Amino acid sequence: MATAELKKGDVKDIGLADAGKRKIEWAAQQMPVLQQIRKRFIKEQPLKGLRVSACLHVTSETANLMITLRDGGADIVLCASNPLSTQDEVAASLNRDFNIPTFAIKGEDNQTYYQHLQAALDHKPQFTMDDGCDLVTMLLTKRQDLVGNVIAGTEETTTGVIRLRAMAKDGTLKYPVIAVNDAMTKHFFDNRYGTGQSTLDGVIRATNVLIAGLKVVIAGYGWCGRGAAMRAKGLGADVIITEIDPVKGIEAVMDGFRVLPMADAAKEGDVFITVTGNKNVIRREHFEVMKSGAIVCNSGHFNVEIEIPALESLSTGKKEVRPLVDEFQLKDGRKVYLIAEGRLVNLATAEGHPASVMDMSFANQSLSAEYLAKHHKDLKPNVYVVPEHLDRDIARLKLEAIGSTSSPPSRSSTSPPGKKAHKPVLCGKLILQCPTRLSRSWGFFFDVRHLHFHPRSRIETHSACYLRGRPLHSPTPR
Repeated sequence: MATAELKKGDVKDIGLADAGKRKIEWAAQQMPVLQQIRKRFIKEQPLKGLRVSACLHVTSETANLMITLRDGGADIVLCASNPLSTQDEVAASLNRDFNIPTFAIKGEDNQTYYQHLQAALDHKPQFTMDDGCDLVTMLLTKRQDLVGNVIAGTEETTTGVIRLRAMAKDGTLKYPVIAVNDAMTKHFFDNRYGTGQSTLDGVIRATNVLIAGLKVVIAGYGWCGRGAAMRAKGLGADVIITEIDPVKGIEAVMDGFRVLPMADAAKEGDVFITVTGNKNVIRREHFEVMKSGAIVCNSGHFNVEIEIPALESLSTGKKEVRPLVDEFQLKDGRKVYLIAEGRLVNLATAEGHPASVMDMSFANQSLSAEYLAKHHKDLKPNVYVVPEHLDRDIARLKLEAIGSTSSPPSRSSTSPPGKKAHKPVLCGKLILQCPTRLSRSWGFFFDVRHLHFHPRSRIETHSACYLRGRPLHSPTPR
């Protein structure tokens, strides 16, 4: 890749830009909250002069985020966060029509992928916007000369947040990062409704199978797993859940699903979908008992949830039978089909989340960038959640945009007047987004000043004092 190309971005074919621009404009119509933020950003220029290096899925929805940040004054460079998720026409249009250097080619090999990460860091960022933490990891391990320039960053997905928390724990994280994934208006909707719909969309586009009547095995029952299970059930599938967390297992049973160990589910399943964020969820022993014709795919961020080397070692050969569908001929004559090399099925063979749900996720990205640009000096190098007032403002704007309104709180139900806004608090064992006070939840009283939770606990309440704990092994979103 030549130096001249790096300055302009690196895309498959600039001639695809017209189609990309139409796609970007179509998505913009489905993203009213982000468009409102963009209009304000144009007037106020909250990111003026801020150099931003973004590593995200290069889709029409991401393009609208990039345009919003650019119009807010940011100087942006974008690269892909996954080799198979890029929409080449969108990358071309961002370069040609919006003057946003974009380094992304669908199907790029690993060498090109990492060259593109390097190109984004050559921008000498003051702010990072990551999806999976590859950009930050490269910055902190191979481009340490640039770390001093960086004031803050954001992270889009569960996998990246887990990696960042590990960095914060061992002291290698050098600047504050907001975990956009942990916003209520992100994971409740993006992970559940976005991943749920787009994952099944990807499976159907890739294979053209009829879901009705099939046994669909979903590994993981976090927000992504819930969404995929909901959509598969709606299409008529017999849904089986595998889950290592017994609490989530109970939840899945009470939602009407069978819960089995993968060792047993592997014998029954017709379609397998992993959404855990863990390694080798489907392994050699599972491939050994699958029925011939089983379809296997992943909707987690990295292609590590399916033990592909084990599948290869059990096979006499493989061939592509449909675009991004590989048939593995096993030594005993059975056939197993792998979609998209085990990478994100919802982006590799479909178009990712609908723009309507990404509207809220990217509104969180935009407002978090604005918040950090103003308040980064007040925050230590750690992982923080989106400030609750921003989260709820986004929910209110989205509700209004779809023609609905929430009920105003009664005078007796609101907190005393004059309560100060609170800065984001640390992710990890406990997420606390309210003043210290005595609160009530689940029928017993507790003093929030003395609470200590195991990192894998999960508490969700909607009392005046909002608490949210997140499991460290929750599924990976978009």
